[in-house]
Formats: sequence, structure tokens, C-alpha cells
Amino acid sequence: MTNTQSLLDALIQSIDSRTPAPGDYSMSIAGLGFYRRDQPAAPVVCMVEPCIVLVVQGEKQLWVGGEGYPYDASRFLVTSLDIPANSQVLVASPEQPCLGLTFKLDLRMLAELIAQGDLPPTRERTMMKGVGIGSVTGGMLAGFARLVALLDEPEAIPVLAPLIQREIHYRLLKSDQAARLRQICSVDGQGYRIAKAIDWLKLNFAAALRVEELAARVQMSAATFHHHFRQLTAMSPLQYQKWLRLNEARRLMLNEHRDVSSAAFKVGYESPSQFSREYSRLFGLAPKRDIALLRGRDVSDPPGSD
Repeated sequence: MTNTQSLLDALIQSIDSRTPAPGDYSMSIAGLGFYRRDQPAAPVVCMVEPCIVLVVQGEKQLWVGGEGYPYDASRFLVTSLDIPANSQVLVASPEQPCLGLTFKLDLRMLAELIAQGDLPPTRERTMMKGVGIGSVTGGMLAGFARLVALLDEPEAIPVLAPLIQREIHYRLLKSDQAARLRQICSVDGQGYRIAKAIDWLKLNFAAALRVEELAARVQMSAATFHHHFRQLTAMSPLQYQKWLRLNEARRLMLNEHRDVSSAAFKVGYESPSQFSREYSRLFGLAPKRDIALLRGRDVSDPPGSD
């Protein structure tokens, strides 16, 4: 058995034992999560934070802007900023579930490691997308195996987890995805400015959006801002805002039991009918029907009820 396989086997055992049913699970180590899927599944809407996603068993795929990014035990997914996407399970079964972990990236830690100057310079000058697929290395797997092993030693987490997390960030900056991460962390770069604009949008998505003003806020021309925003996220700024609005409205209806109209107005829509049309396009169902299915109820709405 290779060292890589033994590391994978250890991760499979640990994740399997802590995910008793299909779903997503937060762990006691900040930024670390496990997931389990027992069968293939069609793409579902999601927002992926800056993170690395490992599959230790099975296969998944992320869809961004119509492009698929498949990953498995030999390939990891990395996102360098908040990306609206669709997540799909390709290979899974009850006997061999799709198992893996998510690890949230600390962009400040990445910037500190880059600033230390002991990493080889990148030759990549063109703007890259905010999502990519990289090759899993033995060093990366070893770091994750040590981090996950701390779950069995909770008293050591506050002392040792930060050291291992730093090592994992270092391994990423030595990987074939280093350039993608560097473009977001470089404070004089366009990627950094787009990330700041996204931070603003996430806090102010219900407000009217004037792209020229947002571009000026991050010190870019409107044309340059629009071009690089789409390059990184596969969306225009207005499409990104709409995605944030619709997902927040979904959360309000599902978790806070808002009705369709109040959720629409809360997230910035002036017309509930326009909201319902755009909601249906994104999620594939009218709002009331979608929320009922998410709650496990089977209801039939009369025409026009949304």
C-alpha cells in the first residue's frame, strides 16, 4: 500500500465515522467540515467560499458559468473567492459513499506567507478564474490527515491546529494552483479589488447597484471592473447581486417563514412577480413550491399563487 493510499484510508475512516448520514457536518476545528453523499445527485445551487474541497472517496463536480470542474481523490477543488455555483455528485453509493472535507482558506494567512518571500515567484500574469482543479500531493494529504487526527485529541486543537493550518496554506502556495490564490492576495492586483467588491456586495445586496460607483469604490474603471468581475466569477456584477438576493430570499422563506412578497421586498425587489420569475429560473421551481419541497411537504399551488 502506498503512503498516499494509507493517508486516504485514514481520512476515509475518520470522515466515515463522523458522518452518520448524508449531509454536511461542521467540525470542532474552525474552517473544517466533512460531507457525505450516498448516491449520485443532480447539480444543486450553492455558494462556495474561498476554500479547498477534497474528495477522499467518490467523485464530485462543480459547475460555474456552464463549465464543469470534476474532482476526486487525485484532484482537489479550490476557490479563491465567493463563487455562486452548482455542486453535483458523480460517483457515490450506500456501500461506497462519496466522502470528503472542506477547508476554508484564510486569505490573510496566504498573504503573510507570500510576503515572507521564500516562495518561488509566479510567472502567471493573466487574470485567472476564481475556481480551479489542482493535483493532490502527498504533503497536502499528510497535512490534512494530521489536522483531522486532532479531532481525536481535542485538548491539542488550540495549540496544534493553527500550525497545521498554516502548513496546509503553504502547501497550497507550492501547488499547481498557487497563481490562482496569489492573484486574490496581491493588494495591488485586480483580483484583490474584485474580492473587495464582492465583500461589499455581500453586505449591501439589497441596495440598488450602480456598477460605476462600485467600480470607483475599488479604484477601477467601469469597463475594467466588469471584465475582471466576469472573468473571476463567470457572472456580471448585476447577475451576482441577483444570485445573492434570491438565495437570501430562499433562506428567509425557509428558515424565517417569510411569505413570498415580504421576502422579495426584504432583499430589494420592487415587484414580487419579477422576483418569482427570476427565482423560478434559478431554482427550477416557483418559490412556494420550492420551499414546500425543501420542508418535505408535497403541495400543489394554484396558478398565480407565487
